[in-house]
Amino acid sequence: MRAVYDTAMLLLLAIVVLSGCGPSRQSDSLGSKVKIGVMLADYGLGDQSFNDTAFLGLVKARDELDILFDYRDLVSSSSYRDGLIELIEDEKCTLVIGLGNNMIQDFTEVANLYPSRQFLFIDQRIEAPNVTSITFKEDEGSFLAGIVAGLKTETNTVGFIGGMDIPVINRFRDGFAAGVKTVNPDANVIVEYAGDFGTPAAGKEIAGRFIQERNTDIIYPAAGFTGLGAIEEAASKHIYAIGVDSDQFYLAENTVITSMVKNIDVAVYKAVKQLVEEGALSNDHIELGIADSGVGIAPVRVVPLSAEQSDLIQLYQDRLLNGTIDIRSQSARGGTIQREG
Repeated sequence: MRAVYDTAMLLLLAIVVLSGCGPSRQSDSLGSKVKIGVMLADYGLGDQSFNDTAFLGLVKARDELDILFDYRDLVSSSSYRDGLIELIEDEKCTLVIGLGNNMIQDFTEVANLYPSRQFLFIDQRIEAPNVTSITFKEDEGSFLAGIVAGLKTETNTVGFIGGMDIPVINRFRDGFAAGVKTVNPDANVIVEYAGDFGTPAAGKEIAGRFIQERNTDIIYPAAGFTGLGAIEEAASKHIYAIGVDSDQFYLAENTVITSMVKNIDVAVYKAVKQLVEEGALSNDHIELGIADSGVGIAPVRVVPLSAEQSDLIQLYQDRLLNGTIDIRSQSARGGTIQREG
């Protein structure tokens, strides 16, 4: 696996960014630049998915739009609330971005404390006049991932591991199950939640039980750091996994057959670009699906696809693009999933 190498490179990049945009380094010329602050979700950089992807969007904005940015996480700050306030009071950020459901309460409170400041929240809609919310149609991308799993499972049992039993993760679950059942009605979809997003050992343990006790041969984790443990276990047991949020093929090149790509980097970059060009964010809620290039799947690797299977995947992707299939209705009709734990 290249996870350690990739994580180290991201952390090095973070250090470089911070050293270049911290208050002690700013000159008068830097003082006029737009500065963005981001409060990272849960366990910060190195998750190879949610946080890292958002971070890359800010790196692109820095390089192409000439902005500055800084970040906080639960390592550098004692709480989400403290980290958010530090980005406003200490770093003087023009826009403050929040990632992930666990900080919703603190984020909403801080947004209310600073009504003249602009805020952007990713993954959940927050009702406040100074907050722009971006959510994703995770069920659409997960539906295509489920199509791949339904076509390629040999045991007719696939697994889904969620970080927590919350609406955003259940969109991953429901879309995945609907996709599996669409092309393989006889397949079993088993589901378990780890209870958090930061414990690779928990993902590894759940995946191990799926494999040993249920003969699962494809596992789809939507669980941040926890999911990395599931992918590691899949690799060690020589079964397949589906990555999440970013193309995770390089974590386990003989194991990850595709990934549900959630283009958080694109969403963050576009929001910052609008701020730089127009001086404000105009929309209170933006929802991004396949038609908006918000979600999709990475190339299918490792496992061969017949021409018929490739055509079928493309068919369902086209139906999502032109709106002739309703994933949320499809999810409701998708058949029984088996809840573990």
